[in-house]
Amino acid sequence: MPKQKITKEMVVNAAFDLARSGGMEQVLVKNIAKKLNCSVQPIYSYCKNMDELRHEVIQRAVSFVQAYVDSRLDEKDLFRSTGQAYLCLAKEEPSLFKMFILHQREGIASLDDLYHANANPQLAQTIAKELGIPQQQAKELHLHMLIYTVGIGTIFSVTTPGIPAEEIFAQQQTAYEAFFRQARQESNAKGACFRQVRQESSEKDKKEE
Repeated sequence: MPKQKITKEMVVNAAFDLARSGGMEQVLVKNIAKKLNCSVQPIYSYCKNMDELRHEVIQRAVSFVQAYVDSRLDEKDLFRSTGQAYLCLAKEEPSLFKMFILHQREGIASLDDLYHANANPQLAQTIAKELGIPQQQAKELHLHMLIYTVGIGTIFSVTTPGIPAEEIFAQQQTAYEAFFRQARQESNAKGACFRQVRQESSEKDKKEE
């Protein structure tokens, strides 16, 4: 029986499977060789730089997460279904969730940078339309929920025997309602301020006439 030819794709697939099941610390040459049932030699031929291999694994994890979340979105409740999808990911794929959350992000110097790097720019428009608030408040609401979901999802992914999903979802809903009330109050306050400015301007114009 001819010996199986080891390809780079096979090496990356094996490394991804190891990371998915046990975290990035399992991505070692000896573990990859064992999984592929081969010597370490073909692994080294593709992995002269293990950092490069780990980077490929992380990029594959990011793609997996994006596809996972997209497949669980509810178009009628896009905002909350996104948050719930991430929490489900934290429960079902804790290693991939941690890799996705903890991987290095270049060029981030503010929360605004982080938001634009990790959120669909069209989503704030959708949230604004669905909730009846200005786009700026929708963006801030979305950012608050992203930060909160990452935090509670991380707790969810590292606790044993595990917090019930229903309890996590209920806590997320409580946070959402609080952040939404804040966004609505800010929107109303800005709207009232704008109306007052317009009224004062109108009264001034009438006096000048």
